[in-house]
Amino acid sequence: MQEAAARVSIVSGLNLGQAIAQSFEGKSSRWFILVLVVGAIIFGSAAYQTGNILGALVGIQLVFDVSAKVLVLIIGLVVVLVLSIPSLRIVARLMGFLVVFMGLVFLTTAIFVAQDLSSQEILQGLVIPKLPHENGADLLILGLIGTTVVPYNLFLGSGVSDKTHQLREMRLGLAVAIFLGGIISMAVLIVGTAIQGEFSFAALAKALTSQLGGWAVYLFGFGMFAAGFSSAITAPLASAITAQSLFGNQNPEKWKRNSINFRLVWAFVLLVGLGFGLSDVKPVPAIILAQALNGLVLPFISIFLVFVINNPHLMNNEGLNKKWNNVQMGIVVWVTLNLGFFNVLKATYKAIGLGTPTEDYWWFIIGSISTLVSIIVWIRVYKIRHRLVSV
Repeated sequence: MQEAAARVSIVSGLNLGQAIAQSFEGKSSRWFILVLVVGAIIFGSAAYQTGNILGALVGIQLVFDVSAKVLVLIIGLVVVLVLSIPSLRIVARLMGFLVVFMGLVFLTTAIFVAQDLSSQEILQGLVIPKLPHENGADLLILGLIGTTVVPYNLFLGSGVSDKTHQLREMRLGLAVAIFLGGIISMAVLIVGTAIQGEFSFAALAKALTSQLGGWAVYLFGFGMFAAGFSSAITAPLASAITAQSLFGNQNPEKWKRNSINFRLVWAFVLLVGLGFGLSDVKPVPAIILAQALNGLVLPFISIFLVFVINNPHLMNNEGLNKKWNNVQMGIVVWVTLNLGFFNVLKATYKAIGLGTPTEDYWWFIIGSISTLVSIIVWIRVYKIRHRLVSV
């Protein structure tokens, strides 16, 4: 998906938001679609921002005994200062430094924790997935996907990418970045194996201290802070860039980096995170729920990406998806639809007091609906590619 979003930017000269806006130019549904897309991204980012703020907060509190509300306000102030920097390049470098620091922290910790694990266990976990049957595991899985494939990153990446790059350069850069991201994600999961039973960050820090010594708590705490704080910058910025790309073509002056519209978008996302951060929300449930909500937004955005990447008016022959690309995107859309529909079903069950859906027939129904939606999407793609209809 990241490759497709970056390819849109390089081939068409437009970022993903601009490409979606141009695809619906002149259509009566244009404003509805644009508001729907930007609304999904902004509210998904706002929900995620709660987890970002709480993650940074937990990391600092593991190291320093400071009031949670004071820390939340300090974190919010520093985020405002960073987002007020006029140069995106400087902001990107700062986030890159934080991500590198976070990665080194978790890799170092994982190497020490992995000494208590056999290499066979790690290799099996790498290639043979085992899904736990405990209540809530499905929501956790959706959360892991939601935090690994964050929908707003597609808009952020295409918004700040260098449009002068060649496709080969872009793909090499993405391959390296995604590989390193995968390694860091694996390291985080290995660190999590240090604790048995009910999870909490304090319990994990205690387990790491007992296994590795007192230094582990400082390393883990600063790593948590770097992870949360870097994302606390990314989510508001990505939301503002998405809104700018969708609505900025007609009024460029009103959507510059220092414009009131641009700042209002990132301020809204930040304030939502700060509000929940100050309200003593429990961090782990809030983080999982926010990630699951982003997992729900993912199929919605992936469908629009499929339409854009198959649009001959935007992508010409060089940039259009090949058959194998569309097979891959088809799998992505189908899988994310299944996960998204199941999350809606589970939320409905809980809302009416029925607990968690466990009947096998629900998976058959959800799979059938996902397949039907996928077929409709690909019929539309066929018509777009053969110019029988516009997007």
